[in-house]
Amino acid sequence: MLRKDHLRVSRAGGGYHPQFTDEGDRALAASLLGTFQGHVGEPRSRLRDALETAEREADSFKLVRGLAALLEREAVFETQADVPPRRTRRAVFESAESVGVASDGERAEALSLAAGRLGVDAGAVESSLYADRKENQILDAFEPRWDPETLLSQYDLSLAQTALFDATEVRVRSSEPADLVSAVKRLGLMYEVRRTDEGRELVVTGPDTLFCATRRYGTSFARLLRSVAKTDDWRLSATIDDRGRERTMTLIDEDVSVPGVDPVAEPTYDSAVESEFAAAFESLDTDWELLREPEPLATGNRVMIPDFAFDYAPAGAEGEAVADRFRVYFEIMGFWTPEYVEKKLSQLETVEDVELLVAVDESLAASEAIEARDHRAIPYSGSVRVKDVLDALREFEADLVADAAADLPEQIVPDAGAVGLEELAAEQGVSVDAVEGKSFPEHRLVGRTLVRPAVLEEAGEGIEAGMDLAAAEECLTEFGLTDASAALSALGYRVEWEGLSGGTVQEKDGE
Repeated sequence: MLRKDHLRVSRAGGGYHPQFTDEGDRALAASLLGTFQGHVGEPRSRLRDALETAEREADSFKLVRGLAALLEREAVFETQADVPPRRTRRAVFESAESVGVASDGERAEALSLAAGRLGVDAGAVESSLYADRKENQILDAFEPRWDPETLLSQYDLSLAQTALFDATEVRVRSSEPADLVSAVKRLGLMYEVRRTDEGRELVVTGPDTLFCATRRYGTSFARLLRSVAKTDDWRLSATIDDRGRERTMTLIDEDVSVPGVDPVAEPTYDSAVESEFAAAFESLDTDWELLREPEPLATGNRVMIPDFAFDYAPAGAEGEAVADRFRVYFEIMGFWTPEYVEKKLSQLETVEDVELLVAVDESLAASEAIEARDHRAIPYSGSVRVKDVLDALREFEADLVADAAADLPEQIVPDAGAVGLEELAAEQGVSVDAVEGKSFPEHRLVGRTLVRPAVLEEAGEGIEAGMDLAAAEECLTEFGLTDASAALSALGYRVEWEGLSGGTVQEKDGE
């Protein structure tokens, strides 16, 4: 999958058409593969400069960014420094405090002082000082799974998956429906089989769509596409929520394929405790994404692979790169043997620079030893309570929201006449909570939408008492007002309901 800001679609004719690659893009794919290979051993900043040049020269900068995003997942970046950067900075800042740095000469003196304390020369201190910053990390290895042809195939698949992020319903016809039903069940989606003139059609939705449209299941729809694309002679039609307007996207087997990637599979777990916890956590709607067995953590001369990781991914910051997200690792200590406990404690002793939660069986009596190693211990008996883990995560979340809000100006003036809080948060790269407490001097909050008074007044010119609710909703949507009830109330109207869905617009009593 790609980030949503890499999405390339056409809305010609009122549809929703992903802009897939063609043979003319093969040269670009080959060039980008060469760009990554040619920058092995160089800092990430130089690679980014080369990619920015490619963006300027290409017909579509989004295509370059999407292909580069796929290739970056195949790259290994490392911090290369003679002395650990955090240790270096601590020594340099302490030395600078004693010297009182105000000139180049005093800076050199502080570096020399720190070098003596660290047992290296000043040049090593200089190069190590910020070696862990993202732009200074070194491209250590690049061994892609793709050649230019398969890279384009992977891009087309990822593009289609990203387009499905905003799907509310997916309809599939395939020559292998039994396999798709199995994949749908594993993904926790609801389905039914309908008879159509073209044959049987699998209709897939998320549980919440029984009551309202939702985007929560877009990721699952995207994962389902991988299984669909592995079958023969298929057709997929999806209803896309395109910022409040429904559009239809249609894909066929000629559009996308899966280059050497197996369909979605059921994850495996080391114990029933892990399996039960994962199922319980993923059934909740939180701002944390659960990952099974994330990247290894260095623990001295060995590595430790935590059971899970939680990535903070608030709804308003969906476009944020995964690499830039705040991550909390989670380990479940469930074995009782003394050897296991001793081994695990020794690993925790040397895990540095990460946030780690450890669920520990109460029978192990190891909570104090874990917390002595600066990690949070969550005792459990029999099964890990999701509430206890969420309580721990919310402590991090509160700080993250506060930091994001502090970085924003106290007053925000959106360019659009009407913009949802979620969309505004996405533009700012923060969560909705971070923008809710701000002031919007040129907009009024109507439901969950910020709207300029003039836009609200103009929208109201198309509303009149006795109007059918559906017609009023259509009129309001044209001005970006998707919460009809809140907008009508702000305009001095109410809805006189007729049954569960229909109704007419009436003036409020006394107005």
